Amino acid sequence: MPSPCDPQYAPVGDVGAALMMIDSRLKQIDGGKTDPDPEQQAMIDQYIDSLGPEGADELLDGACTLIFMFMQWLRAAYTDHDKDVIEYVVPNLVATMRMMPKSFPPEVIPTMSGLVVAAGTGLSPNLWRRQYGDWTEEELTPLEGTTFLLAEHINRITDDRDFATRMVANALSAADGDED
Repeated sequence: MPSPCDPQYAPVGDVGAALMMIDSRLKQIDGGKTDPDPEQQAMIDQYIDSLGPEGADELLDGACTLIFMFMQWLRAAYTDHDKDVIEYVVPNLVATMRMMPKSFPPEVIPTMSGLVVAAGTGLSPNLWRRQYGDWTEEELTPLEGTTFLLAEHINRITDDRDFATRMVANALSAADGDED
């Protein structure tokens, strides 16, 4: 019997917009900047404000889809080395989150960890999260941060600054090709 959190039941959301935001953050950090460029941040904020409630939900679902995709890639990579993805990714992620209290208040760390564990065990992170109610304002920055940290982890272990973004972009292109 399939789980109600099975990915086949999950909305994909706006993966392209979520990927654009994560890629923007990756490039910012790779460029040596820790604070967002005010002009770039204003454009992102304006874009998010223009989405409206349905668009914002699509963006949240897209971020969760990225978490799922990243964790599936990491699961395959760690399995190839006879390692458990949860054992190697989650403690590292939680330790990083704890070092960033402005982005990850302590009360959101269990939720963000839960999203990653859900995705790492083959469940849909957005359906797993949905069972606990609507997203809170306090969870939005940590959601983006979690997605960013997973992408950065992939880029670090592949020694390729663009690997995570390129992997998703290629998957989106392949999916678009399948629809034709």
